[in-house]
Amino acid sequence: MTLLDQIFFVGKGLGVTLPLFLGALGLGAPLGIGLAILRRIFKNFRFFVDGVISILRGTPVILQLSFVYFTLPSLGISVGFLGAGIITLGMNTAAYTGEIFRSGIDALPLGQFEAAEVLGIKAYNMWKDIIIPQVLRKVWSSLVNEFIALLKETALISTIGGTDILKCAKHMGSMHFTYFTPLIIAGVYYYSIVLCIEYCGKYLEKRSFPWST
Repeated sequence: MTLLDQIFFVGKGLGVTLPLFLGALGLGAPLGIGLAILRRIFKNFRFFVDGVISILRGTPVILQLSFVYFTLPSLGISVGFLGAGIITLGMNTAAYTGEIFRSGIDALPLGQFEAAEVLGIKAYNMWKDIIIPQVLRKVWSSLVNEFIALLKETALISTIGGTDILKCAKHMGSMHFTYFTPLIIAGVYYYSIVLCIEYCGKYLEKRSFPWST
């Protein structure tokens, strides 16, 4: 098998890695931001959110993934390996994104909220036009780092049968009795996606927050 054949073979794993990454990101990022905002608005909601985040951050992701994949079918819910991965990684992303966003909210002066209340600005408009843009500017780099960490965590899907980039590389290594080249190729794929995430993050930062650069 030529080097080009190996590159294409390992690249088949993109069909699992990218949907898993995008699905978990699409679920986790908005959910995390929403939880951070609800935690701020509803004080009684804080204890529940803090408890869920504590559990998600305090237990291994691979344990959570196994729990979702192997226990949901016993409850009559069949999600498949991709669904289990999106749910698990999405919830983890929500936990970390929520904490990142919470720190950004807490860093804002209380005068921002008080001024909006005095001026009679509706809560929805206050969050949409005043609070969220400022928080995103403060925590954007941390959010991009979390998205990169999420990409790396997608490799765990191979533990429950997902044929992602890493799984394809291992399969090729077992066929040819050498893992060096396949794993190098897999590393290049992951690193290339990370570079794309970093580029998109910096591009959006310059477009959305030009005053911060």
